[in-house]
Amino acid sequence: MANVLFKGTPAHTSGELPKVGSRAPDFKLTAGDLSDVTLANFKGKKKILSIAHSLDTGTCAAATKRFNEFAKNHPDVVVLIVTADLPFAQSRFCAGEGLTNVVTLSMMRDRHFAKDYGVLLTDSPIAGLTARSTLVLDENDTVLYTQMGPEITDEPDYDRAFAALK
Repeated sequence: MANVLFKGTPAHTSGELPKVGSRAPDFKLTAGDLSDVTLANFKGKKKILSIAHSLDTGTCAAATKRFNEFAKNHPDVVVLIVTADLPFAQSRFCAGEGLTNVVTLSMMRDRHFAKDYGVLLTDSPIAGLTARSTLVLDENDTVLYTQMGPEITDEPDYDRAFAALK
């Protein structure tokens, strides 16, 4: 279990992020068209996974916008934004902000992704959602970089995540 903060209050996750050098766990998440998506859908691509509780928060929205800007100039990288938001809300957010370079995926059908990646919050006012986290995977789904917290309301370390792709 990882220890993070939510607005300064201790919160705990269901586990730990996958270790650098390990193979990322497969997942089944829901795309905007309500289809199931797995890690295999992005085979052969470098990936940034930006895991957030909801796009309806300032930090998660800001991170999504920043990752969208990065993806615009890096067609060899797919940026996956994973939240508990419904696909309809994710699509509405991206359309409203003009974000076309990220792929939003929802945990609406279950929380296996959050458990398998160790980011499911087990306590705090937002228990059942995820701790904000970032993972970078290579073309073979090997974990190159991870970051969780320590404060859920802080933005990711973009420079370190982008540097891990080189």
